Amino acid sequence: MSVARPTVFALSTIAAALISLTAVQAQAPQAVPVVVDRVITEASHQNVPVIGRFIARQAGSVAARISGPVAEFKVDVGDRVAKGEVLAVLVKDSLKWEQELKAAELNRYQAALETARETLKLRQQELSRLEGLRKSAAFSQARLDDKLQEVAVARAEIAVAGAQMASAKANLRLAEIALSYADVVAPYGGVVSRRHTETGAFVNLGDPLITLINDTDLEIEADVPSRNVGGLVPGVGVSATVSAATTIRASVRAVVPDENPQTRTRTVRFRLDAPADGIGIAANQSVTLSIPAARAASVVTVHKDAILNRLGKTVVFLHEGGKALVRPVRLGMAMGSRLIVEGGLAAGDLVVVRGNERLRPGQDISFTPPPNSGEAAPAADAAPAPKPKT
Repeated sequence: MSVARPTVFALSTIAAALISLTAVQAQAPQAVPVVVDRVITEASHQNVPVIGRFIARQAGSVAARISGPVAEFKVDVGDRVAKGEVLAVLVKDSLKWEQELKAAELNRYQAALETARETLKLRQQELSRLEGLRKSAAFSQARLDDKLQEVAVARAEIAVAGAQMASAKANLRLAEIALSYADVVAPYGGVVSRRHTETGAFVNLGDPLITLINDTDLEIEADVPSRNVGGLVPGVGVSATVSAATTIRASVRAVVPDENPQTRTRTVRFRLDAPADGIGIAANQSVTLSIPAARAASVVTVHKDAILNRLGKTVVFLHEGGKALVRPVRLGMAMGSRLIVEGGLAAGDLVVVRGNERLRPGQDISFTPPPNSGEAAPAADAAPAPKPKT
């Protein structure tokens, strides 16, 4: 009995010590495994969003080239027409009779020219006979001089008749052109967007009849801030977002050397790299261009997954001394999966990018050191990356 009591007491003491050690270990805080990423400095190749618009390279009013009443319209608003297709017809009656009159005048002057030529031929024959009598007693110098004068007059009459015939030809050609202008044709293919008058209305020379838009030959026009024009030279490619699901490529065609003194912008024209068929774009439709900045600059960036929104403030969890420290940050524009840091962080800082939504300020954390490239390095038992809270 005396030997058993010390043994039982010793065992009880050891058991109590083990229980106390287990309780202490249970109360000790456990480091939370997280994924961290390094804040880095990199060259900024920023793209600046600029609102542009589609511009038809061929668009405008088709005007009347002669005066007269409109006989009929061959097309209506929304119709697609080909180059050379008749759009409208003006009344032709007086134009046809004018052409007939000019043709008759030409025939009259042609006949007058032929008469003058025959008269000259006759006068030249008479002159030859008189010159043949020069050595005979029947020769008269006065008659010879008169005949020489008649020959000269006949030559002048031929010149006058020739000029009159040339004028008549020109007048006939003008009448034919005026008659052809009664058919108003499309100068290029496109879509009719407006009719400016109606059948029966009298139009004067230069009055608009139809507005035509060539929607198959569009380009983009944008007013680009002058500070960003330096990176735009002919041939530089940009992306253009037409809608949430449609992005096309375009390239700089020209930078207009005229700056708006009020907005400090310059007009830039972009040519589409491929036909934009099937996406339903229209003239004057807006489009968002992604314009490269003029120069690359070194900026501090942080991974977007490190960003949290706590009580209306933008913060990150920073690793320092094995603990998670919360820090407010100011952010700039996005660069792919990273954001430009404008304040709150420095290059080389380690920020939590996975597991950060569950952290509390001052909480112990553990991680695998990240590579120098700035790519996130997970701990061995890290959970899949959750979406950052906003």
